[in-house]
Amino acid sequence: MGIVVLVDVFAGPSIGFLPMMALGPAFAGLIGNVRRSVVIGAVALALSLMLSIFNSQVDDRRGYTTLISVAGVAVAGVAATAMRKRREAELASVRSIAEAAQRVLLRPVPRSAGHLRAAVSYTSAVAEARIGGDLYEMVTSPTGVRIIVGDVQGKGLEAVETAAVVVGAFREAAYDEPDLMAVGKRLERALARHLLGEKFVTAVLAEVRERDEEATLLNFGHPAPLMIRPDGSVHYAEPPERAVPLGLDIEDGQAPEPHLVPFVPGDQMLFYTDGVSEARDRTNRFYPLHERGVLLKEPDPDAALTAVRLDLADHVGGPPHDDAAMLLLRYRDE
Repeated sequence: MGIVVLVDVFAGPSIGFLPMMALGPAFAGLIGNVRRSVVIGAVALALSLMLSIFNSQVDDRRGYTTLISVAGVAVAGVAATAMRKRREAELASVRSIAEAAQRVLLRPVPRSAGHLRAAVSYTSAVAEARIGGDLYEMVTSPTGVRIIVGDVQGKGLEAVETAAVVVGAFREAAYDEPDLMAVGKRLERALARHLLGEKFVTAVLAEVRERDEEATLLNFGHPAPLMIRPDGSVHYAEPPERAVPLGLDIEDGQAPEPHLVPFVPGDQMLFYTDGVSEARDRTNRFYPLHERGVLLKEPDPDAALTAVRLDLADHVGGPPHDDAAMLLLRYRDE
């Protein structure tokens, strides 16, 4: 608005620069609050009136048109600001509700359980919602620590509802059932009452018993966990046979079998969803998770997962296309 005043005063009214005074109220609606928009609109209208008097255009049609245009844009700017602030408040309310729902569904895992340390990372593909269909949970049962990491087919509220069913069933079954196979059957029964059609959930269950130097895994069609040894070597803890996901009739496909993997002091086990392993860069190249074991050498497991998450975001080069969950389990040396 200051530039418009200077140009109009020194160049004269023949250039017709005065109507551009409306740019001030127009841009005011993009930032700030309603009071700021009202003040800027009033200032713009006052400057336009003074310049019209200075240019002897008050009784001219051109002067009237300019004043009406600035006043109209100022009113529209105030209305737009009010609507923007209302939508920002609604979005903030939705985010707070989503965050509360996520804390119930995906509560923080214990940082330590016996000789184990754990950390989690969750990135939703829908940044405004901050919640999605990936799931994780860690339960300390009478027989040891039990973990689930899974991925619900589909997106949106339906996927969140299914994830809630799986996590709720796991929290009960992981504490009550004697082994992982029994836990898996409880999850199957829970999903059978909930899922419709061809929906399914991929998941990997793990159990680490106290004083054991091995972990039991039960994989329902989920990406295999990444094992990181103290010497820096990495490999995937692949199941003996590929099994069908949860929610599908296991009689029609290969049922999962528990398998043991060495898990000794200094070892790390990284559980993740396909939002990590199938993330692609601009050249359509998958994220090389097996080459990122060096990022997990950070003494703090949370810092280690943060390093992987930032590296994943750098690989994708933009917002994630799918939810990405990671759970890092460490066998402490001491």
